[in-house]
Amino acid sequence: MQEVSRFGKLQGFVGWENFGEVFGDPLFYESLWRTGIWTGAVVIGTLLISMPVAMILNDDFYGRGLARVLVMLPWSISLTMTAVVWRWALNGRSGLLNATLMQMGIISEPIEWLAEASTAFTVEILVGILVSIPFTTTILLGGLSAMPQDAYEAAVVDGASGWHQFRFITLPLMKPFINIAIVLNVIYVFNSLPIIWVMTEGGPANGTDILVTYLYKLAFRFGQLGKASAISLIMFGVLLVFTLLYVVLLSRNEADATPEEEVKSDDE
Repeated sequence: MQEVSRFGKLQGFVGWENFGEVFGDPLFYESLWRTGIWTGAVVIGTLLISMPVAMILNDDFYGRGLARVLVMLPWSISLTMTAVVWRWALNGRSGLLNATLMQMGIISEPIEWLAEASTAFTVEILVGILVSIPFTTTILLGGLSAMPQDAYEAAVVDGASGWHQFRFITLPLMKPFINIAIVLNVIYVFNSLPIIWVMTEGGPANGTDILVTYLYKLAFRFGQLGKASAISLIMFGVLLVFTLLYVVLLSRNEADATPEEEVKSDDE
């Protein structure tokens, strides 16, 4: 790799020195671990909420069109602007959240939501889930709309409960759409900068840094472009390995399930 000055000038070939500096930095491992928590929590939380929301929006009820618009509307708003609004709402002195909780008698004094790393990171995960719901709901709603209704009609005739219909009909048929949502959300959330950067800039004391904010600081605050480029390659490698492993596991599961389905069909 090349060593690059803060002004973008190449200063010579340095081989693997940039990677050596990255792997020798404790902040890199902390950011990597925090990135895994951030990505996993946001993706799992988003799926758990988006599935029931999509199922509700898929039902036929009065005002369904308006409800779909309201759920999808936040998707059109800039993620940076959303983070700015939440930073203001979570302000310890003049934030809307503290004012509302105090008026309701839930808290007696303001809480500094973004002053401690543990609290700030938890809040950022919740915001990340909230802004990811519209996109994920759209994917799942498309899958639910394309599902055959005759399977549900047959299940109702056989006396299947709502839970059994969801477990044995909805989930198996929704697997392709759930898999798409997982892969796209992992890539999107893993590389997501605005929420954490706007709300805390990776602070306090680097306590909410993930890889992308750590990279941003190195490149544009400290001028360590070579080290930042090494981290970008590491991030690309992590996402590539995850995607390949996920595809391989899905292929194996489908291959293992196929013989069983063929046996069942032969028995019938």
